[in-house]
Amino acid sequence: MARKNQKAPWEEEEEIIWVSKTEMKNDMEDLQKLGEELVGLKPSVLAKFPLSDDLREAINDAQRFKNEAKRRQLQFIGKLMRNEDPEPIQLALDKIRNKHSQATAALHKLETLRDRMIEEGDAVIEEVMVKYPDADRQRFRQLARQAKKEKASKKPPKAFREIFQILKDLYLNEDL
Repeated sequence: MARKNQKAPWEEEEEIIWVSKTEMKNDMEDLQKLGEELVGLKPSVLAKFPLSDDLREAINDAQRFKNEAKRRQLQFIGKLMRNEDPEPIQLALDKIRNKHSQATAALHKLETLRDRMIEEGDAVIEEVMVKYPDADRQRFRQLARQAKKEKASKKPPKAFREIFQILKDLYLNEDL
């Protein structure tokens, strides 16, 4: 006859995962830091985050508080964050942080396109016309020739800058 608390040999034992107090504290501190970052955001940006009503209200309160009250409110936000799923919040925060990097990368691409347009001429202008059909081909050809002359005679790069400005305007209008 088998004992009641003994499992049959073919049954798998459940693995118990032990979490130390330090690990739990570190997790809670991470959640509190995430909450602090949320408090630092503007309300218009914060509206896009997937937050519960209680957490959203606590964050709004923390934005109004100062000194000790703010510190206590941040601890409260950390406590509320334990009931939230931090992954979607972290993803949204990462996306907002990355927007600046994306804008910088886009401007670098436009600078490269401008440099190629000046050096290679009509072939690159055709690429630009395919990408931005509203662009003025004649104006790009004029500016590319003018920029080459400016560079050769070491004059200020007026046409060089104007090409970039036109490309930037086309890029920004494309997103709208």
